[in-house]
Amino acid sequence: MTLACGVLWAQQKPPAKEQAPPEEDETAIPAKKIYAFNPLQAEKEVKTGEFYLKKGNYMAAANRFEEATKWNPKMAEAYFLLGEADEKLKDRKAAHDAWSKFLELAPEDRRAEEVKKKLAHH
Repeated sequence: MTLACGVLWAQQKPPAKEQAPPEEDETAIPAKKIYAFNPLQAEKEVKTGEFYLKKGNYMAAANRFEEATKWNPKMAEAYFLLGEADEKLKDRKAAHDAWSKFLELAPEDRRAEEVKKKLAHH
């Protein structure tokens, strides 16, 4: 009887822990996606990108912000954050392009002057 109890006990799985998103594999070749306007998915991508940005994984963050711009091409916040991530990656042209798009979409945003100064230095 004790042995049977031991077998049953050993087969039980520990409870699942809440985890952060898995690390991005920057070497993986992404599957070809077809994008349709999906603002909820864009928001999810931005939130995940912000997580990676805070962790210092700028490539993963940039990938997520880029995804967000594909799900919602008029999402100014995604372009602003993409510019931030690209700047951290020292990709000046990509940062310039992202910030230019941000200014095009949100010229009255409170960060517009800051972005204009950054563009002047790039």
